[in-house]
Amino acid sequence: MSAPLYVRARAPLRLSFCGGGTDVSPYPQEHGGMVLSATINQYAYASLRPRRDSKLTLASLDYDIVARYDHPRSMRFDGQLDLIKSVVKAMKVKRGADLWVHSDAPPGSGLGSSSTMVVAMIGAIREWLGRSMESYEVAELAYRIEREDMKLSGGRQDQYAASFGGFNFIEFFGDQTVVTPLRIRREVLQELEYRMLLCYMGQTRQSASIIDRQTASYRSGKKAVVQALHRLKLETVEMKKALLLGDVDGIGELLHEAWENKKKLDAAISTSHVDRLYQVARKEGAIGGKMPGAGGGGYFLFLTRFDRKHRVAAALEKHGGQVVPFQFESRGLMSWSYRSR
Repeated sequence: MSAPLYVRARAPLRLSFCGGGTDVSPYPQEHGGMVLSATINQYAYASLRPRRDSKLTLASLDYDIVARYDHPRSMRFDGQLDLIKSVVKAMKVKRGADLWVHSDAPPGSGLGSSSTMVVAMIGAIREWLGRSMESYEVAELAYRIEREDMKLSGGRQDQYAASFGGFNFIEFFGDQTVVTPLRIRREVLQELEYRMLLCYMGQTRQSASIIDRQTASYRSGKKAVVQALHRLKLETVEMKKALLLGDVDGIGELLHEAWENKKKLDAAISTSHVDRLYQVARKEGAIGGKMPGAGGGGYFLFLTRFDRKHRVAAALEKHGGQVVPFQFESRGLMSWSYRSR
């Protein structure tokens, strides 16, 4: 009897530096949106084991939830693992398999974990079924599954970041998305890693409610929200320029400006706890920072003066933050097959 075959896939989580919110419809259809992001060495994973029968087992290792069906056709959308089921359905799986997923960061962390998980699942099933799918195709399918099939609120950036990997300037023109990989000098990347801090602030949040209120404010023409989105776009262009020129201090200042504008999109984007930690970090030597997700909790990214990083880290941890080491990841979605001995 041959050893069992496993199919694996992993996709990197991302840090969104600037432009988040301009990728949420209908803003990009009406004005065009743009974001600047980079992937890091934290991942979402999917593992698949083909079965000889037609049974389907779906499991989330993070939540310890399992769903079993006699055949993919017999799946029922009942509020448990529905996102995984949507990927199986969209990929037209007709054979039996066991599928497991897990992530290095929880949903609601602000690192795009839900969308990254969808990309990883597509990668594993693509590898198993021998389908040829380019990065754009994977990202578009992931977007359709989340936003159209599942009707989940959110933007367009996370699926592309996870599929492509690396530093990307991503533009949204109507329903078209253009990903421009940025060639950042090695010493600039190393300087950014040296001076950046990623801090878990606690209390993950449901981003959908924040995004829904932000979208409603934009649709109603709320001036502060519309102007903040316009300014975020301009700051994204400026940050791309600073990144390519290697102006690391300038990136920190733009992160601060972007955070101030982001908070104008919805009152729940920041909290008194987050505001207090941000003030502490700035006092100790952080030039700027922002939440890399929709807001309300999760992770916060800081860029510090080189000689004050240790003091910022100590102050954040004293006030309940948890500093998480990271490095940038240049590779996007990866998949492979493995046969155990």
